[in-house]
Amino acid sequence: MPEVNITINHPSGLHARPASLFVKEASKFKSTIRVVCGPKEGNAKSILSVLTLGANQGSCITIKAEGEDSDQALQALTALIESNFGEEA
Repeated sequence: MPEVNITINHPSGLHARPASLFVKEASKFKSTIRVVCGPKEGNAKSILSVLTLGANQGSCITIKAEGEDSDQALQALTALIESNFGEEA
């Protein structure tokens, strides 16, 4: 299963608006996408799963994808996080 490790730099972490954007982006893909933060792992297409990870600013998360479009999914989610969810730093 391909995966990528990335640090959340958004001031609110992976909560509220950033979490909803993350889930919306993940839901565009057919692949199964999981996100890991510390000991917690959740479905990247579920807002509740993403919010319960507790990924704050500075948290390192792992995104795992499995399926026909897994590489594209990882690229899109990485780009979203690296763009600070479309906000200026």
